[in-house]
Amino acid sequence: MTSTRSDAAARRALLLDAADAVFGEHGITAPLDLVVERAGVGRATLYRNFPDRASLIAAMLQRSIAKLEAHIAELGERDDALFELFGGMAARIVQSPALADYWRAVDQDNPGVSAARLHVLKLMEPALLRAKAAGVCRADLQVADISLISSMLGAALRGRTRDERAVLAQRALELLRPGLAETNTAPR
Repeated sequence: MTSTRSDAAARRALLLDAADAVFGEHGITAPLDLVVERAGVGRATLYRNFPDRASLIAAMLQRSIAKLEAHIAELGERDDALFELFGGMAARIVQSPALADYWRAVDQDNPGVSAARLHVLKLMEPALLRAKAAGVCRADLQVADISLISSMLGAALRGRTRDERAVLAQRALELLRPGLAETNTAPR
């Protein structure tokens, strides 16, 4: 029984990896047959795991959130965890451009997406509070600003290749970090 479950989990992960690659190359509306072909499984396996494109995309979003949770756990109580999380956010944009673009473009009032966004903000809030308490980021930085920062990092999607996106994401981080850091000077 455990072997069957682990095989099913492996096939599901394989499908998610294939979808990420195919959508990254051809866009989120790419034919699902390309996902099946890339994963090396039958169509029935795809539809048994994901009845439609929306459920596949939802699973990809959930997996992205799980990666964020793992990154947060790995960082622990570090004062600079917020900046590391922004770096992870930029890396996910570079690695999964179609998913990042979907996340940015989908209707903000979609209940599933809205819940996912709130969950991400809630996950990142402790890192923000630690950074503020330690004086490593601006005192006026708010949880809602994380969405704005994510959108700024999303400008890396202008890159046509993974390498171009990586350069743009790195530059965005270089520009953002000083702007988010505590300056110890009063505004003019």
